[in-house]
Amino acid sequence: MRPTILLVNDDGINSIGLLVVKKKLEKLGNVVIVAPSDKKSGAGKSISVHNTVKAMKAQLSDGSEAYTITGTPADAYFFASDKVLKNPPDLLVSGINLGENVGIDSVLSSGTMGAAFEAAVHGTPAISASSYATSLPSSRSDGEVSMRELKLTASITAKVAEYVLKNEMPEGVDVISINVPKGADPEKIKITEIYYKGYKNVYIERDGGYEMCWDFTVYPDVGPETDLYAARKEGYISITPIKVKFSHNKAALKDLLKFLSS
Repeated sequence: MRPTILLVNDDGINSIGLLVVKKKLEKLGNVVIVAPSDKKSGAGKSISVHNTVKAMKAQLSDGSEAYTITGTPADAYFFASDKVLKNPPDLLVSGINLGENVGIDSVLSSGTMGAAFEAAVHGTPAISASSYATSLPSSRSDGEVSMRELKLTASITAKVAEYVLKNEMPEGVDVISINVPKGADPEKIKITEIYYKGYKNVYIERDGGYEMCWDFTVYPDVGPETDLYAARKEGYISITPIKVKFSHNKAALKDLLKFLSS
C-alpha cells in the first residue's frame, strides 16, 4: 500500500513551489494537497479562532485535484487529517517556501514551519522545504523565484521524504528543515542547528506605515554550525533536525518559589 503524503504550504494554492515538489513526491506515494487560498507567510503555527474556515476543491495548473482553505497552514494539517484523510498522513511535507527559513525568528514565524510543527505535535513526521527566491512574495507581488534552486529543493525534499518513509524519522527528530540558498551546489550539504539570535530592525517605512523587510546580511556573530551561516555565508544546503520539545529548568525557579511563599 502506497503511503499518504500530505503537501501544504504558506504561499498559497497557486504557488509554483507547491507544484514543483508535488511532481517529485508523486513517485513516492499518494499526494494529497491542502493549501491556503492566499499567502499566509508569517502565520507561524497559528490556527483560525473565531473565524469560519471555508474549504473548496481546487485544480492545479497541471490538472490535478487539491483542496484550498481560507485558514492557515496549521489549519490545513487539521482539515486534511480530520476531514479529508480521516486519519493522520504518513508524512507531511510543507513547502516549497519561496525564500529561506533560517534563524529562530523565521523558524517560529514561518507558516511553512508552522504546519510542520503542527504535524509534529500530533505525531506526524514532518519535512519543511524552503528555497532561495530572487524576491520574496509580498502583499503587492508574488515575488520571483529561481527555477534552478526550486527544482533542486524539490529533488532534495523528495530524497529526504523517501528516506523517512523507508526508515522512519531519525530518533529524537520531529521536523527536518531544508534550506537551499542561491547558487547551491547539490554536493554541498551540511547538517546544521538553528541560529538563535533574533531579527534586527526589520521594518521599513512604506505607504504611510511599516513593512517587514528581511536582511540576513546584518547578523553578527553567526556560528559556523548554524543554518544561517551554512546557507548565507557558505552557500551550503542546510538540513536542520528539530525536536519539538521545550526545556524546563525547574531548579532555576527554586528561589522564586521561596520568594512567592514568603
